[in-house]
Amino acid sequence: MVTVHHKPAYLVGGSTIVFDSPEAPAQLRQLTGSAPTPDEARRGTIAHGILAAHNTSGSEQEMKIKFDCLASHDITYVGIIQTAKASGLEQFPLPYVLTNCHNSLCAVGGTINEDDHQFGLSCAKKYGGIYVPAHQAVIHQYMREMMAGCGKMILGSDSHTRYGALGTMAIGEGGPELVKQLLGRTYDIPAPQVVLVHLTGKPHPGVGPQDVAIALIGAVFADGSVKNKVLEFAGDGVANLSVEYRCGIDVMTTETTCLSSIWKTDARVAEYFAIHGRPEAYQELAPAPVAYYDDVVTIDLGKVEPMIAMPFHPSNAYTIRELRANLKEILAEVEQKAAAQLDHPNLTLGLGDKICGDELLVDQGVIAGCAGGSYENLTAAANLLKGRDIGAEEFSLSVYPASQPVFLGLLENGSITTLAESGATIRTAFCGPCFGAGDVPANRGLSIRHSTRIFPNREGSKPGDGQIASVALMDARSIAATAARKGLLTAATDLDADDCIPKYRFHKEIYDHRVYDGVGHPQPETPIRYGPNIADWPQMEALTEHLLLQVASFITDPVTTTDELIPSGETSSYRSNPKKLSQFALSRKDPAYVGRATAIQAAETARLEGKNPIGAFEGLREAYRAVCTIPGFESLNITRTGIGSLVYARKPGDGSAREQAASCQKVLGGWANIAQEYATKRYRSNLINWGMLPFTLAGEPPFGCEDFIFLPNIREAVQAGAEKVTAYVLRQGQAAPFELALPPMTEDERSIILAGCLINFYRDQNQKA
Repeated sequence: MVTVHHKPAYLVGGSTIVFDSPEAPAQLRQLTGSAPTPDEARRGTIAHGILAAHNTSGSEQEMKIKFDCLASHDITYVGIIQTAKASGLEQFPLPYVLTNCHNSLCAVGGTINEDDHQFGLSCAKKYGGIYVPAHQAVIHQYMREMMAGCGKMILGSDSHTRYGALGTMAIGEGGPELVKQLLGRTYDIPAPQVVLVHLTGKPHPGVGPQDVAIALIGAVFADGSVKNKVLEFAGDGVANLSVEYRCGIDVMTTETTCLSSIWKTDARVAEYFAIHGRPEAYQELAPAPVAYYDDVVTIDLGKVEPMIAMPFHPSNAYTIRELRANLKEILAEVEQKAAAQLDHPNLTLGLGDKICGDELLVDQGVIAGCAGGSYENLTAAANLLKGRDIGAEEFSLSVYPASQPVFLGLLENGSITTLAESGATIRTAFCGPCFGAGDVPANRGLSIRHSTRIFPNREGSKPGDGQIASVALMDARSIAATAARKGLLTAATDLDADDCIPKYRFHKEIYDHRVYDGVGHPQPETPIRYGPNIADWPQMEALTEHLLLQVASFITDPVTTTDELIPSGETSSYRSNPKKLSQFALSRKDPAYVGRATAIQAAETARLEGKNPIGAFEGLREAYRAVCTIPGFESLNITRTGIGSLVYARKPGDGSAREQAASCQKVLGGWANIAQEYATKRYRSNLINWGMLPFTLAGEPPFGCEDFIFLPNIREAVQAGAEKVTAYVLRQGQAAPFELALPPMTEDERSIILAGCLINFYRDQNQKA
């Protein structure tokens, strides 16, 4: 089904793989008449060509990328624009799309969400952007329909920013990276490695894009083999997939932890752009006759079966056949892992209660968002439900078309009627089911979803309040098959259904009539509309000569998600108020964190007010005495030493691009993270952009929660580009040294850390100018 080869290779003629070996040059000469070196053939990848066209550095190794377009939704654009405005923004220098698909439920939090929407519209007018009102489209569907184009690069403040199937290299990052683009700066990265995903064969009827995606994620996530790399899809199997099928696989590549993705393009992609009224957006993209890849993943589409990803990660992958054959054993294993991850001993998922004879009875089905809500997915679901119904028991099914044009297309082909007649409810374009703001199942409920992510509480439950539910990922087709059997887990391949997908007609007039497009036409005189919840970022201090930090949270889970660092769902309405949002930081993983961080922050506040900070926090006096035992620091001036908190986690940052996972720590006085490694580049970038030091530590830490750590001469170390620093654990009046790593940062990244955050960095530059 999926094989990860863990070896570099040449792709010859777009279809033949020659693995790198001493014999490879002779094989290449036999096939092509020449034998390029790996460095020469690397330039033959699609990814290299697109990156090179957008790189402004003059170096193939250290890239400075300028994007063609930006995209944000209503959980992120307020903070981004506020940050850019504080840094000197005058107008959007490139198309910037503001969608409203996450905080669409305007009753949540009073007027907060709609206030943010009005802020977004006024900014689109003032600075010259595109504003997509609520319920018109989810962010990635709109970008596919209206903004993607072959050879383009798009940056989005959402982790699932992926348009590779349309020939667009798209990257999801934290908001500060978009701020840099808005201020005319660049996205600075080392040249990423490129992994060939070689597709062969053709999927069987009933096997959908989510099945292929889950199989791929299951094969590559755990070993980190594609982390921060570009996945390039090629091979004869690509031609056997519709464009929407390709998009359905592509959007899920985020869950592999890759940096981005790109696909070869063909006549089907040309047709897609023609249907959407943008034929000029197409160009043929393909690997060169000989292209070199740093690794290879092969997928035989004909061997992919209907899949299910069990809680709590898309990589927890099984075939539905395998799950049904080993139901008790697999469910028990999932429960065991969940107990360890949730750390709530009195809560269980109750999966064993779902066994009905030798079958699994689920409570809910949802098909939604950028992954599930496509025209083809929902038409396929309707085909399976035609002449069937979902029953009048506990099982429910809701479907969310990904845009109003898709909704109208489903009306025209009769799928909406079929779905409604079966008992499914039809909703508007909304991302809520992906992050816990829609279709929350009952306590101990099990929901099957064609959406993007299944981290703990992504379905909206609150373990701290004694509530727990779980989500499994499946393809729309198998969800519909399960619905047709009243909730008994069923693979789509087990039911007969019409596999005809009527030709789609795109209704662009829907957007023409409703979407505000001010690109190239800013109106500087337009006042920005501020609701009472929208607040500026608090003042943040430059990095001091030394740091004295308390470990405010100590997390030993193998991976810590951004949902655990700052919850989604119930916090969404506060994303435009940094101080209010910070009160939710780590609330699901370490509820005591905010209290610890706030307590030590009082000492820093005292220092900045010119007072002696030692009396402002109990325990600081003993830590200071320990510092004074270090040679050279016997008389440390505590009033010139930054005081605050840090978070330790083994591997933090898996999942969302949301910058608030880092900024909330900063707002609470955080100066650093210490990790064995960072799960994603974007989380590490978020730390840096908010002025926090991204330390790594090999092996087990010599400190624990609430211990103090002293970092002498840290400002000097950052200025010098030091990759190792000496730190001290302060305990019982003693100071014990240990070594922290500070992996390489760019000159701008070091300057941001020194300035205290990205806002300070740009403010300082503007003042110098």
